[in-house]
Amino acid sequence: MIPRYSRPEMVAIWDAQTRFRIWFEIEAYACDELARIGVIPESAAKTIWERAPKEFDVERIDEIERVTKHDVIAFLTFVSEHVGEDARFLHQGMTSSDVLDTCLAVQLAKASDLLLAGIDGVLAALKKRALETKDLVCMGRSHGIHAEPVTWGLKFARFYAEFKRNRERLLHARADIATCAISGAVGTFANINPSVEEYVAKKLGLQPEPVSTQVIPRDRHAMFFATLGVIASSIENIATEIRHMQRTEVLEAEEFFSKGQKGSSAMPHKRNPVLSENLTGLARIVRGFVTPALENVALWHERDISHSSVERMMAPDATITLDFALHRLQGVVENLVIYPENVKGNLEQLGGLVFSQRVLLALTQACVSREDSYAIVQRNAMKVWNEGKDFLTELLADAEVSKALPEAQVRGLFDLGYHTKHVDTIFARVFE
Repeated sequence: MIPRYSRPEMVAIWDAQTRFRIWFEIEAYACDELARIGVIPESAAKTIWERAPKEFDVERIDEIERVTKHDVIAFLTFVSEHVGEDARFLHQGMTSSDVLDTCLAVQLAKASDLLLAGIDGVLAALKKRALETKDLVCMGRSHGIHAEPVTWGLKFARFYAEFKRNRERLLHARADIATCAISGAVGTFANINPSVEEYVAKKLGLQPEPVSTQVIPRDRHAMFFATLGVIASSIENIATEIRHMQRTEVLEAEEFFSKGQKGSSAMPHKRNPVLSENLTGLARIVRGFVTPALENVALWHERDISHSSVERMMAPDATITLDFALHRLQGVVENLVIYPENVKGNLEQLGGLVFSQRVLLALTQACVSREDSYAIVQRNAMKVWNEGKDFLTELLADAEVSKALPEAQVRGLFDLGYHTKHVDTIFARVFE
């Protein structure tokens, strides 16, 4: 992934040094167990650890691979140059996928931990803003059109609940992906004892794959990357709400605009929701990997490598991008500027039409048919839409309304508190 959208902590997981270190640990731990069960000399297992290079010469390994055309063989050849004669005991009964797939599992588990930390940061920011704005009544919208009052706190609470679900999804996906396969060619353990797999898995914090072929089944990976796609969509969900709320005609909220920041090369007045727009784009990148991950599930017989090239790009790019996006989203939420006066102005923009449902229900409860009640309320509402009238005034002047409802009751229907009376109940469900 390009540095612009990368954080060094996540990039390090996919660095060649990290990858080769994990490869070596897989091989060395396997030798430890092979020595314990008497397959190789204990001295050889000890020598492999002692003579292992402290740093892996990536250029030298690449040089060997240009000849062998095989990355794992190139790596083993490089290690042999350092270990010496006892290197012949490396890779006993193993196949390349034992190393590659187990390493990928370690990397994805580590990446998951960083992503979980990123989600925790987003959750903390959303909760803080939800509590701050719990009682800030604002216009709720359906189809982009004014509907009924909600609060800004409910917006944040809704997103918090969504990301809480995402955290549970990612925990499950992490557990699902953190599997180890050291089962040899076509997964039969013909040339290596299953205890080696169990030992390596334990040392690396993984679970043994119950049944592998020559690879770990790719439904696990499909589920993992699909989960990342869902999280990315949740990021876009918040970003889209902020973008709408920053529109000039709405302007209830705005991304923080720092001193010296410029919004446009041509128009000095511009203050654009660039971070939210950026998050929308990054979400598309992450979601773009979901379909290839699903297509990787179907492999030929016990294995092929059609999945390999996909995962070499997909795994680092998807996790690096999502990690960056989560941290950017946290900052956007933490620094979001909300304008209460604009919130109030939008709420009052349609002259009381937001209370139309209450009037409708009151008429039905006063023995007016639902069809007639709807017609009465709608004809008065249309005067507000088309002529700029005041809804309450029109209702009080309507003979059919006056016949069914006393004036005091009609006025009482225009109470914002009616719409926010259960906010505490919702907050208790979300946060407690």
